[in-house]
Amino acid sequence: MKILAINGSPRAVRSTSRRLAQFVLEGAAEAGAETEMIDLCDLRITPCTACEGCSFNGICVFEDDVPLLVERMNGADGIVFASPVYIDNISGQMKIFFDRLADAIHYQLLAGKYGCSVATTHTSGGNEVVAYQNHVLNYLGVIAVGGLSVATSGDAGAVDGADASARALGKKLTEAIRKGFADPDQEAEIAGNRDFFRDFVIENRDFRTDEYERWVKLGWID
Repeated sequence: MKILAINGSPRAVRSTSRRLAQFVLEGAAEAGAETEMIDLCDLRITPCTACEGCSFNGICVFEDDVPLLVERMNGADGIVFASPVYIDNISGQMKIFFDRLADAIHYQLLAGKYGCSVATTHTSGGNEVVAYQNHVLNYLGVIAVGGLSVATSGDAGAVDGADASARALGKKLTEAIRKGFADPDQEAEIAGNRDFFRDFVIENRDFRTDEYERWVKLGWID
């Protein structure tokens, strides 16, 4: 079992969101999972230009690190998103990354996986950023098992006080991967998204035959 955390902070190892995500991974590891942390600031990620080139063959026109990262996400059983709060939203690095996931979202590449999200903030916006990151997980077909935010008031050490809660979240994610996790509201949202994307998949079936046949095999297209 593999759980992958993706940290959107530009501060890398000095990041409080990274530290919070690391606690989640440690909890997952204690429950038997193999874990990995990726810092987006270490990667080359070009902003999406909405050229729609990926629609035809699944390959982005930009040759950077996103395809490999998506491959690693696809190879994981669980996904953890982590971001600091910048002006009541995710970091710019995280938003650029999310925008590049359009093709993975349209084709529901990560459907059937589980995930969770964490965020750190000085004062406000943490819960909203957690909710947004979990919303993106749902867009990808991933069911979120929960989330956690910490307001530090400028004290980076405040994250340590959430150690136990974060580890518990990691264990909950691991348990969901092992035994499943049901959330009717999320499942309804994911099903609705899939209904919306179905026309897109059918429209491009001559260009993306393998993906079209995958949807048929999964029963998403009659």
